[in-house]
Amino acid sequence: MATSFNFELDNKPSRDGRYRVLLRITQNRKHKRIKTSISLNRKSDWNKIRKEVRQSEPNYKIWNDMLKKEMEKAQMQYLELKDYGIVTPDKLKDELIASERPVSFLKYAQQRTQELIECGNIRNAKKYKTFCNKLELFLTNGNGKVRDLSFGEITPSLVEDFYNFLMNLRNERNPDQVLHPNTVQTNLNIFRTLIKKAIEIDKLMKMDRNPFLAFKYKGVKTEKEKLNSEEIDLIIGLSLEENTPIWHCRNYFLFSYYCAGIRAGDFIQLRWCNISTDNRISYQMGKNHKTRDIKLPKQALDILELYRKDDSRPTDYIFPLLDNNAIYAKAITQSEIDVLPSEIKNLLFNQISSKTAIINKYLKKIAVCAGINKNISFHIARHSFAKVAKEKGISTDVIQNILGHSKEETTKRYMGEIDNSECDKTMEKLFDN
Repeated sequence: MATSFNFELDNKPSRDGRYRVLLRITQNRKHKRIKTSISLNRKSDWNKIRKEVRQSEPNYKIWNDMLKKEMEKAQMQYLELKDYGIVTPDKLKDELIASERPVSFLKYAQQRTQELIECGNIRNAKKYKTFCNKLELFLTNGNGKVRDLSFGEITPSLVEDFYNFLMNLRNERNPDQVLHPNTVQTNLNIFRTLIKKAIEIDKLMKMDRNPFLAFKYKGVKTEKEKLNSEEIDLIIGLSLEENTPIWHCRNYFLFSYYCAGIRAGDFIQLRWCNISTDNRISYQMGKNHKTRDIKLPKQALDILELYRKDDSRPTDYIFPLLDNNAIYAKAITQSEIDVLPSEIKNLLFNQISSKTAIINKYLKKIAVCAGINKNISFHIARHSFAKVAKEKGISTDVIQNILGHSKEETTKRYMGEIDNSECDKTMEKLFDN
């Protein structure tokens, strides 16, 4: 499979009226042409026989040297691809273009963030936007101007500098503290993902230029806050005035706990149609689209009755957190939410985030009232359920099934169908009092 390299002049002038010199790659009589850095004012300045710039062009020596170097580069790239057994004119063209394309990595990251917003992936878009903001801070000079960052500048050394910058960056919410190591890891994970996409999909970098092949990092193990059964009882025993915000937020937290830790986003969007006549709750998790089907214990049913109205419709939200008449409320199932326009998804996401923040604010007050010296949030209901279940001797297998974990290392171990009868017995054992 012979491959040849030659120069030729483009017969058609570009917009500026100049004629571009092309590198022609031929393999099995098939041609691929790549633009070189040289353009001529006149066709007559090109020697078709010798495949070089004529002496009639004042810069002919410099330009012929440049063409020679571009030819050598293409031939070296060909040999490298040949060693990997993937040499084709198309592949060679992609590699050569990738090595020359002057692309701003910062703009590339911002473009990817916008793509996530446009496709409705608001959760990840927020993370990417945070990464872009931190990268801009890293690239800001003493005059307050943000310098650009090209792909060619991204080396293991630069990534390490960015890592050190993040490790010393002040936390916006708590200026007396620096970023948590796991927050730093999240930002570096996004950095690595963008580089991988640039290499494998957009061909903006060569594989061997990936800085994360050399730079390694990891976060730290953190102990998740969780409540034990005694602390749960303290919250239950609080005397709170009915229909006040703090009273509602306790109900929300306990309902999540009694339902094996429903995540805030799923809880806020629960509708009466998610509750069956045989006292089960069934819904599709927004995070991983897995379906949870759980038997409701009496404590959860009692909380539901506090919110049931005579005129409640099956499509109404159970808890008074979202507007039943809002434009996003028309999407009832998770599959319908998935196809909402991005601006409506964004509106729904912002509403959920706002309500979650309010709930967490009152949960911190509840902890103070109950004398619990822990940083309680809505998600703690999920960890607390797992802790109490473990305390009562429930097997890890069943707990993971009830929680609906979707991590790869978990799901590989639980590939079979979930046995709901075993899960039902667990819920009865946990809340039989």
